[in-house]
Amino acid sequence: MTGRRRTRSTFPRPFSRPVRAGALSLGAVALCASLTAGCGVIPGTTGGSGDDPIKVMTWAPENTSATNKPGMPAMARAYGKWINDHGGINGRKLEILTCNDHNDSVAAAQCARQAADENVVAVVGSYSQFSDSYLSPLEGAGIPYIGGYGVTSGEFTGQMSYPVNGGQPALLAGLGKALAATCGNVSLVRPDNITGDQLPPLLNSGLKAGGHANADDVLAPDTATEYSSQSGQALRDATRNNARKGCVVPALGDLTDTFMDSFRRAREQYPEVRLGTVLGNVDQTVINATGGASSPYEGSYITGWYPPASDARWDQMKKVINEEAFGDNRIDPADAGVQTTWIAYTVLKAVLEKIGSGDVTADSVRRTLSGGLHVSTGGLTPPLSWPYEGKLASVGFPRLVNASVTLQVVQNGQLVAARKGIGGTNGTADMTQTLENADVQ
Repeated sequence: MTGRRRTRSTFPRPFSRPVRAGALSLGAVALCASLTAGCGVIPGTTGGSGDDPIKVMTWAPENTSATNKPGMPAMARAYGKWINDHGGINGRKLEILTCNDHNDSVAAAQCARQAADENVVAVVGSYSQFSDSYLSPLEGAGIPYIGGYGVTSGEFTGQMSYPVNGGQPALLAGLGKALAATCGNVSLVRPDNITGDQLPPLLNSGLKAGGHANADDVLAPDTATEYSSQSGQALRDATRNNARKGCVVPALGDLTDTFMDSFRRAREQYPEVRLGTVLGNVDQTVINATGGASSPYEGSYITGWYPPASDARWDQMKKVINEEAFGDNRIDPADAGVQTTWIAYTVLKAVLEKIGSGDVTADSVRRTLSGGLHVSTGGLTPPLSWPYEGKLASVGFPRLVNASVTLQVVQNGQLVAARKGIGGTNGTADMTQTLENADVQ
């Protein structure tokens, strides 16, 4: 890596393998001084034991100039209200603390330290790019992290992490396998940094599984304000010496929109080229904001973790949103963050029901999760359980237990299930074996 800058990537840091420090070294980090410093709580509830409410936390970035996930804490509050309106769990109500991590490593650590100070029993359905900052204080306090968004490698290595999806690794492998059946040359546009170096092996693992050659690797600076050069190169590579339609995969995180501004103009000369990408780079909100049916994403293949929002399996979540958060435009049922929070709280509910009348603490929640519990999510995911080491430990993801991926396509401005899924299957495809063969360094 000589000469390569170590900068914070605009793409979430999902794949680098962190060196875990043996001692907690966050003593200099200031605690959240009060709930008004970006943290909130459902009014009228208090902590405690016995019949007192069960305290949990959800965090996500809000009101920043980069990635924002306000729907996740909003969904958590709606879920808590719904549970409490229907008698609680085992007669006990939920107290939902929320915290804004501001897309900042110090703020992420502050949220985790507040969770420890407040004696929450779990952090549930959250998003943060800074697992190196928040996992250490959670592990020090023994607090489980249930259902993070899957944007960091720490979520798939940390002992206290209980992910509900396969994160970016599964999405990229699944996208590669889907594109192998439909594309000629494939061009991957990714950040020119250490994080970006991890992306080609994951996409290529899927392409290889589908009998396809590796993608062309187009490097893009992560501080650029336009990408005309990279757009042109990706389009030329995708159509080089090939009669079949080529595909371009932009994987630039927050800068994907900037890339698409350049790509839209350059693509006029290459109308046959298709796009492929993953949730986290593009979702229904982005498609709506870029023109709906006239969006440059029209016709694109997009891999996700869950069924499309139109699927009947989301009906219960939509009912809860309508009952408890009607008119709250932060909560979009099609948003993968909202969906992940719903699934994470489904896991929490199963854990608390398993504990029953016993003492509910972070330790009892963790022991229940690690003790062979199998959680049904109503078909939104496979049944979830977390052994000590999952099947993907050999490639650096010991906590990745759900590698299922769905293939969606943008039709008339809407994300819908592709008629023919990954590898010709309908519905979901399991990327476990594909990832086992990934050449991740």
